[in-house]
Amino acid sequence: MAVTLVVLFISACSSSVDTSQFTPEEYYNYVMQLYNDEDYEQAILEFQNIILQYPASSVSDDAQFYLAMTYFKRNQFLLAAYEFSKLIRNTPASPFVPDSQFMLAESYYQLSPPYQLEQSYTKKAIEEFQAFIDFFPSNSKVEDAERKIKEMNDKLAEKEYNSALIYQKMEYEYAAMKYYSLVTESYHDTKFAPLALYNKIKIELKKGLNNEALSDISIFLSRYPNDLNSKELQEIESRLIAK
Repeated sequence: MAVTLVVLFISACSSSVDTSQFTPEEYYNYVMQLYNDEDYEQAILEFQNIILQYPASSVSDDAQFYLAMTYFKRNQFLLAAYEFSKLIRNTPASPFVPDSQFMLAESYYQLSPPYQLEQSYTKKAIEEFQAFIDFFPSNSKVEDAERKIKEMNDKLAEKEYNSALIYQKMEYEYAAMKYYSLVTESYHDTKFAPLALYNKIKIELKKGLNNEALSDISIFLSRYPNDLNSKELQEIESRLIAK
């Protein structure tokens, strides 16, 4: 009970501060103290007030950025993404734009689900991280963005690869080849690409599609010469050519 009263007292104090006499800068500093104290619910209200009351002030884009960051800290990633994108769109010359672009991508990255589920947020995160890399190639966060793009491409490849495996187990082999092709063409630099191409070749051989198999073996050996399956495919290639 005592703890509850203390929390209510602190909350009442933070919401009863008279900000009407503050300059924009004083108001911003006050709200940043709320942010640093992790009083995110009150900080959101106050950042919104700054943006509405002082849209042309020197702290308006600061407030916009930290409004987005506050949503991010609360794991409200869609709202965070919306506010980061608003800053980028409305104040493109702001020094907060590079960090906003990165955090926009990071918001969608946090929404990216396991590979078995629908992947629109994953694709959006890749798109926004790539935009960050393209627009700010010398930024210190580029390496992190590239790592996360690779991670998410692996996830997308795994989704398509597992779809192919399911079709193959069900003996829908043409559908399986379609999904294996998607992995090798769209995600050729992931760990699933050589597995997908190898499995596709095995289906082609099973169905007597020797010309297609030879073409794919050639692609496999040129792309993945050190793969564990390369020796086997070289031997198959030699036998097919000798026929």
